[in-house]
Amino acid sequence: MIGLKSACERYAYQVMRASESVTKVLVVDDDRESRELLSEVLTTNGYSVGVVESTKAARQLLSQDEGYRIIIADLRMPNENGLELLEDLRRRNSGHEIILMSSFMSSIERRLALDLGVDALVEKPFQISELLEVVAGLAREKPVRTSP
Repeated sequence: MIGLKSACERYAYQVMRASESVTKVLVVDDDRESRELLSEVLTTNGYSVGVVESTKAARQLLSQDEGYRIIIADLRMPNENGLELLEDLRRRNSGHEIILMSSFMSSIERRLALDLGVDALVEKPFQISELLEVVAGLAREKPVRTSP
């Protein structure tokens, strides 16, 4: 019986460690179909995914759940855009890896995003494999940062 208990404890520990190592990704997009597609693709590829329809909802979720590491946000959304979310998160020194995506990005918006420290810019339409490469690179490349 002791051997079985030890094996169960080891398995439980391995499951717990595996779940801790899953990268959490937040998708912020006002387009429901885009959110659903990205959620499905990222989940299928082993990421834990949350989806919200606005930057306001993103801020609310991020204030409640600090586990998100990567944020994929659409540049153009009603009320507030992805650049404003990027600026706010950088001002707070949040440590999130941030990907902005857009079907059209002016040179001014691109320069501002780079100046604000965006981790990646992805132009729509994009190949799913392209986005997955970017996400995988960010998940692999930088250790999880915590607030001081």
